[in-house]
Amino acid sequence: MFAAVEARPIPRLQLRAETLFLSDGELRVAALNLDFAYQGAPRDFAAERRARQVIESLGAVELASLDDAEVMPGARVDYVLRIDGDVHALCAFSAYALPQLRQLGWEIEIDPEYPWQVVAGEAPMYADVAQSEKPDWFSLEMGVELDGHRVNLLPALLEILDHTPDLEALTRSTRRCIAVPVDGKRWLPVPPQRLKMLCKVLLEMYRNGEKLIAPVARAAALAELGAALHDEARPVRWTGDKKLRDQGYALALGPRRSDPAMSLEGLQADLRPYQKDGVAWLQHLREHNAGGILADDMGLGKTLQTIAHVLAEKRGGRLDKPAMVVTLTSLVGNWARELERFAPELRVLKLHGPSRKTKFVEIPNHDVVITTYPLVTRDRDELAKYELHLLVLDEAHAIKNSTAQAADAVRALEARHRVCLSGTPIENHLGELWSLLDFLNPGMLGTSEEFRFKFRTPIEDQGDSKRLMVLRDQVRPYVLRRTKDTVAKELPPKTELVRAVELTGAQRELYESIRIAAHADVRQHIKQRGLRGATIAILDALLKLRQVCCDPRIASVEAARSVEGSAKLDLLLEMIETMLAEGRRILVFSSFARMLGLISEALLGKGTGHVTLTGQTVDRQKPIDAFQNGRADVFLISLKAGGTGLNLTSADTVIHYDPWWNPAAQAQATDRAYRIGQTKPVFAYNLIAAGSVEDRMLALQRHKRRLADAILEQGPSAAGGLTERDVDDLLAPLT
Repeated sequence: MFAAVEARPIPRLQLRAETLFLSDGELRVAALNLDFAYQGAPRDFAAERRARQVIESLGAVELASLDDAEVMPGARVDYVLRIDGDVHALCAFSAYALPQLRQLGWEIEIDPEYPWQVVAGEAPMYADVAQSEKPDWFSLEMGVELDGHRVNLLPALLEILDHTPDLEALTRSTRRCIAVPVDGKRWLPVPPQRLKMLCKVLLEMYRNGEKLIAPVARAAALAELGAALHDEARPVRWTGDKKLRDQGYALALGPRRSDPAMSLEGLQADLRPYQKDGVAWLQHLREHNAGGILADDMGLGKTLQTIAHVLAEKRGGRLDKPAMVVTLTSLVGNWARELERFAPELRVLKLHGPSRKTKFVEIPNHDVVITTYPLVTRDRDELAKYELHLLVLDEAHAIKNSTAQAADAVRALEARHRVCLSGTPIENHLGELWSLLDFLNPGMLGTSEEFRFKFRTPIEDQGDSKRLMVLRDQVRPYVLRRTKDTVAKELPPKTELVRAVELTGAQRELYESIRIAAHADVRQHIKQRGLRGATIAILDALLKLRQVCCDPRIASVEAARSVEGSAKLDLLLEMIETMLAEGRRILVFSSFARMLGLISEALLGKGTGHVTLTGQTVDRQKPIDAFQNGRADVFLISLKAGGTGLNLTSADTVIHYDPWWNPAAQAQATDRAYRIGQTKPVFAYNLIAAGSVEDRMLALQRHKRRLADAILEQGPSAAGGLTERDVDDLLAPLT
């Protein structure tokens, strides 16, 4: 016996360019033809209507509906794409609509001469990194690989950059993609947020023909570029100087905190956890040939961390040449005492006083040399004869004036590695920060005049917050700042907090419009079927309102399409930025995978590294290991995929973006961080829209636990614990 095979219609679509004649002229547009093959089956008009609905929902307009348009005789056109659409809109249809149609079973034919074709997703991007002709500089080329050869896209990207003075305009665009020209009729579709990230990186580098160049000290920008290029649908191939690329990523991501940072054998002190992190950070910068500012508050042990760093170099066999500490005259004795106390095995030489010149020849025979800023200025020619493994500037704000003699003298010293210690790297103006970082990593921020033009004037004189954020991103890998409040204050083991945000503007209006309609619908269902029979309507109403509270873009209602902005997302991004600046490591939970995607896009837009775990994650261990090993400080997790079974004690902060109705499930998620092995205080935040269904649900949880259980069940009797009064309260107006 043979099973009967159902004959089904196969929709076919042909895409080509066509000249459309309008009453006021002519226009070249994208034309679509539809055909249906039935394989011997009777014609299915309903199936045809559904197929047309798909096309129309993706932006196509039926030619017959255009009163003032016609095509040349003999040309067949069923649909045209938006006749007012530009190249970006036309390419967006090719990039987003065609894959969806193929997935739905459409057969699609594209005319070879169709001018708005997009590069297929399997065509990889490439980024080529090489040493530049300039010493200690590197060059960068990037593009797409097509038909076995490379197409450099930098000229096209720089052209876009030249015509987009305001990068924020890219993300404000309503377009789904920006079409970057590849050749005469092919385009690379790039989402506006990703293009903004690319342009941000390109803007901070120097142009050299069809390549970009930058100081090696700015190698961390390669990680920003990698984040901008990352696309799960399109692979990225790095070529050229792999070591330089790896160095850039390592500097941007920071040290792996869970790795043994160094051997502390021989150190006569027990370091606190944050001090171990500080030594690991110093070791990390040394490993990647970069200098940094240890900017901890006074009293947190900058001296001890530095001594541990020097001892680690000694124990590691790298201190074959001495380390020199340049400090204030009043602190020479203190450094000598601290070295003797904490690392007695280190051989220490003090270059101080009138007899110091007789000791110069002894410099190579010691592990640590201590001197002062005035003496370095006086002895610069003699000291410049000796090579150093490490040069440490204590109270480094002493060189905040880059033109001062002391600043000039320490720059003349030959050292493989450099470190600055200062609790106040900026006392009066940004030029002081430039002076320290230019000593540590020459050229990283350009010349003093370039820095003034790009950063000081816009930030100090014009209050440019965007420039401030760019500068913060550039210096972040090279400055470690901890305060007493964040590392030394005794805190309770777990603190649970609620952060409420007001819905405003269009988001508030959307919430109210959905709430009014949903409340009326629910009341009608209750009237017709009773409370138990209205379960689906109740759950649907609560779901839509929760989605609007999170972000209108995930709401499954048509009215949400035109609403931009999310008060809660803005709050989250602000919290994450502040917490990361405080050294916090963060888990963000949401019950909506789509919301996690939006959060991820927003973090990418800010250049914030993170990992994600949802039900769609193929290799769960990969993001877990990345987070636990310190390669990312933010972990986005769906409640269902990561609410249980994870041990993430490296986190100290948990944020529930959309509080779950069942407090037990939410507590389990919090316990991913708050469990045996956790040594840091844990903060758990609930983000809610004030006066909304979220706010009311949390209040009801405290008094009516049965309500949370009822909603969680989502079965035929899920509303059994609800009363009509509960429903009315949940669907009440915003307060």
